[in-house]
Amino acid sequence: MSLTTTWSRSMGIDVPIVNAPMGGAAGGRLAAAVSAAGGLGMVGMGSSATAEQLTAELKQLDGQRFGIGLVHWVTQDRPDLFDVALAARPALLSVSFGVDWDWVRRAHDAGLTVTTQVATVDAARRAVDAGVDVLVARGAEGGGHGEPTVGTLPLLAEVLDAVDVPVLAAGGISSARAVAAVLAAGAAAAWVGTAFAACAEALTPAPARDALLAADSDCTELTTEYDLAAGYRWPATIPERVLRGSPVNAGQGVGSVRRPADAAEIVASLSGDAEQLLRRW
Repeated sequence: MSLTTTWSRSMGIDVPIVNAPMGGAAGGRLAAAVSAAGGLGMVGMGSSATAEQLTAELKQLDGQRFGIGLVHWVTQDRPDLFDVALAARPALLSVSFGVDWDWVRRAHDAGLTVTTQVATVDAARRAVDAGVDVLVARGAEGGGHGEPTVGTLPLLAEVLDAVDVPVLAAGGISSARAVAAVLAAGAAAAWVGTAFAACAEALTPAPARDALLAADSDCTELTTEYDLAAGYRWPATIPERVLRGSPVNAGQGVGSVRRPADAAEIVASLSGDAEQLLRRW
């Protein structure tokens, strides 16, 4: 029997692996490859996203189930981006980093399942009260933007005890051992970023991919420098974790990402090896 959870079965996917919807890395080609391999592929729209960009990435999907990830303040600036996402009817719609929950009602009216990333138990409760169907407990180890408040495992444990909806785990999950750990703790799935950012199907430029493969886990830092330089209106409380001295997003699990691989290999190794570990334990 392959690795599975109640949530992954309900979503119609073979294994509880979701690629994080990383702006600039998680395009339609990556989402299609992850879904074809049995996980849930997410198309990510980041700080500079437009409706036209999302439309172009969605054209690369080939009938597989997929999700879409958006940044809340970007959808406020560009409402047509949210309209395109709704019209695409993704299996999962993620909107994060905002405090206005009107988007939940609109997505539910369109028949969609919705999720959001949370960094505290209070945020998790607010999201559930607003009607969010699934939570992503995003720990401080995660790459890219997020509130660096609590580590992944402590956050996951507290959120699982506080809410009654499925909770996915994110932040520093780049190995089969990490996948096994969060599933053993009760996560509905692993939300994996850095490992997929370095894979062949990602939009990541070749020099950035090489940097990810060469980095150790202690080679990341939190910064707002690049957002300020680009004029993006991220709050100061939501920096991004990058490889030190660069704008390359990376989580603290980057040290486990050591060799070039395609999305299918990553899904297979994360799920297969995690299953073996859980059976052994």
